Amino acid sequence: MAREQLQVLNALDVAKTQWYHFTAIIIAGMGFFTDAYDLFCISLVTKLLGRLYYHVDGAAKPGTLPPNVSAAVNGVALFGTLAGQLFFGWLGDKMGRKRVYGMTLMLMVICSVASGLSFGSSPKAVMSTLCFFRFWLGFGIGGDYPLSATIMSEYANKKTRGAFIAAVFAMQGFGILAGGLFAIIVSTAFKAKFSAPAYEVDAIASTVPQADYVWRIILMVGALPAALTYYSRTKMPETARYTALVAKNAKKAASDMSKVLQVDIEAEPQKVEEVTKAYGLFSKEFVRRHGVHLFGTASTWFLLDIAFYSQNLFQKDIFSAIGWIPPAKTMNAIDEVYKIAKAQTLIALCSTVPGYWFTVAFIDRMGRFAIQLMGFFFMTVFMFALAFPYDHWTRKDNRIGFVVMYSLTFFFANFGPNATTFVVPAEIFPARFRSTCHGISAASGKAGAIVGAFGFLYLAQSKDKAKADAGYPAGIGVKNALLVLGGINLLGFVFTFMVPESKGKSLEEMSGENEDNNEQANASV
Repeated sequence: MAREQLQVLNALDVAKTQWYHFTAIIIAGMGFFTDAYDLFCISLVTKLLGRLYYHVDGAAKPGTLPPNVSAAVNGVALFGTLAGQLFFGWLGDKMGRKRVYGMTLMLMVICSVASGLSFGSSPKAVMSTLCFFRFWLGFGIGGDYPLSATIMSEYANKKTRGAFIAAVFAMQGFGILAGGLFAIIVSTAFKAKFSAPAYEVDAIASTVPQADYVWRIILMVGALPAALTYYSRTKMPETARYTALVAKNAKKAASDMSKVLQVDIEAEPQKVEEVTKAYGLFSKEFVRRHGVHLFGTASTWFLLDIAFYSQNLFQKDIFSAIGWIPPAKTMNAIDEVYKIAKAQTLIALCSTVPGYWFTVAFIDRMGRFAIQLMGFFFMTVFMFALAFPYDHWTRKDNRIGFVVMYSLTFFFANFGPNATTFVVPAEIFPARFRSTCHGISAASGKAGAIVGAFGFLYLAQSKDKAKADAGYPAGIGVKNALLVLGGINLLGFVFTFMVPESKGKSLEEMSGENEDNNEQANASV
């Protein structure tokens, strides 16, 4: 027989959707808006950085970042994110969600601004500064994953918890969209003010000196949304589940939630004392109860992010390969930023953003398991549909078809595992490990992102060494790279069967915390 739930937790579980729910979504969601803006806007400016700092006199094509520099600039924030997810996930369980929450945001604001600055003007100095601050930006972003998910899951009611956590994550879609739109605005303004010929007409004049401001402005504006929500974050009360179940302060939990829910809640300190730490993280008991679930959430997130990040960070290369973005030599530097931003914004508008909000709308009706399974299934189908007849898609008449299929893989990533892998780890583990386990799952995802980002950079190069980008070895070609990604999505489908369904259940029911005490009591009789 399960122990009766604390009144304060029950009040949260059955609470009607109120204004504080939406406030929490916006406060937590703004972190994700910034996360997505910062992580993805770098892919808009890498070609510009190549033209500015790696120009070769007399070369037929504009300068590009050398492979090691490109990999560092694109991937260093991912390494920072992975470290931040593990560190702040652990810290969120040790010190409390709220105390750590402001730290991550302040780190993001400082490092967003600093990544647009440079110590020195040589290519090495500029790239080193950029990589240093983007690592620490990633570290702050990493902390936002376990903390935002945990805070939202612990504030939400049973009925709409999935939609609320997914809505926080869905702000990523708007962040990607904002990154593209802002880059379009900045590049349009600079194009109008500083006209320049195409590279093939005049190589030097095609990159105006003022273009150096374009990438800096785009990167630094990422600090704004985070800075605007900093005050609100510091004013949020600690979650009742942390205060009651981990900090063991029933009075404070009841008083905080009485104010939030605007109802009288009894403190019940005797019940809180009954909640005992039955087992530790990674103990035999933990592995027995939650080992398969943790492996399931970590492995599916790992597999998803290989496919998701390899597509996202390098979609500009795919657009170039199918002719959506003209050859670099036919454009000037700012025009190239404009064209890449336009293509990326179109994909975000048509597939990325709608996919996230479809999850929000359906997750508490269909359930997490069904959406994740469906998402992996369709990602596999569309990836293979792109890969097998790849030569067909590269013909000029079929390019729109390619973009539609490519958009559909994004749609089903977001109306699928990209959202559910974020939601589920915040629901199925005990309160005292919740933030840590979410951090482990998310860090596993970022490890997949690193494999996707770096692996795809090399894999997708042409099989013909002469056609590969400067400095890269011959790869397996885009077609074979897409086949590999299709296989990875298929594995994600299989591993989804390790993840439990949490729709409509309380967090304590999912994590087994209601049973912990009962078993302890029986043992002591």
